[in-house]
Amino acid sequence: MSTPTTPSVLFVCVHNAGRSQMAAAFLIQLAGNKVEVRSAGSAPADAVNPAVVEAMKEEGIDISAQIPKILTVEAVQASDVVITMGCGDACPYFPGKRYLDWKLDDPAGQGVEAVRPIRDEIERRIRGLLAELGIEVTA
Repeated sequence: MSTPTTPSVLFVCVHNAGRSQMAAAFLIQLAGNKVEVRSAGSAPADAVNPAVVEAMKEEGIDISAQIPKILTVEAVQASDVVITMGCGDACPYFPGKRYLDWKLDDPAGQGVEAVRPIRDEIERRIRGLLAELGIEVTA
């Protein structure tokens, strides 16, 4: 459970194999233990997208051991901020939570060249989110 000083952020996309994995990894890298981070998918894939793993490796972040997780009501309830990335109505809504919808291209089926600009946009948005939350970037 997060404390008032440790905000909790949940990233949700359909497969939890690309965008939400990159966002969670950047948030962990940039905020360290100042934010509780979760990611999930409304219909999780079997594995993280290899092109996404490769694109993140280029940034010095290894997400190869991550496993896509199913979105649960409990994960949403335990989070202060829920950031959706194309899961639409599959994401449960609870009053009192802060919801953001990041419109990002889906990297599914794309090569690493197509993933790079998505990765870079996610990093930019994560830095903006940290600034909004008043959390200093550690990396």
